[in-house]
Amino acid sequence: MWVYEKKLQYPVRVSTCNPKLAKFLIEQYGGADGELAAALRYLNQRYTIPDKVIGLLTDIGTEEFAHLEMIATMVYKLIKDATPQQMKDAGLDANYVNHDNGIFYQNASGVPFTASYIQAKGDPIADLYEDIAAEEKARATYQWIINMSDDPDLNDGLRFLREREIIHSQRFREAVEILKDERDRKVFF
Repeated sequence: MWVYEKKLQYPVRVSTCNPKLAKFLIEQYGGADGELAAALRYLNQRYTIPDKVIGLLTDIGTEEFAHLEMIATMVYKLIKDATPQQMKDAGLDANYVNHDNGIFYQNASGVPFTASYIQAKGDPIADLYEDIAAEEKARATYQWIINMSDDPDLNDGLRFLREREIIHSQRFREAVEILKDERDRKVFF
């Protein structure tokens, strides 16, 4: 179904070891509005979406997995050389005790990922509005992480991800209009 190319969608660079930034970034890995939740949401919703927009959900859901890979790479690079004390100082001591420098699906507060983050109403328009909201929340979170960061290399990748959220939101808005037009069209027999 997919062809995996062994490279990131966009280059990931970090300037220095920074577990504090890694903690913030974990939100986009395993948080409610993060990349894993988005990928699973869209690939699940595609089963009840009309054929006219099913490809959109498949494409964006797949791209979200590429973003998840970028986030994991960023977090790994930010913590790979961290000492236990640096992890503790960053508030990642529980993560260190449970996973060493392994990356775990959780939010910035350490709450593990849950399937309750994945919304699917079964109504195509309601689901697409949920998707628009998810993309806008992710965009806002990326901006707030950029605001907290002093790493220009990391911020470059974060800006790329933020911009992709904007594009996804726009595409979902277009899909809503397509489905509204189809819903409102008079059917004659």
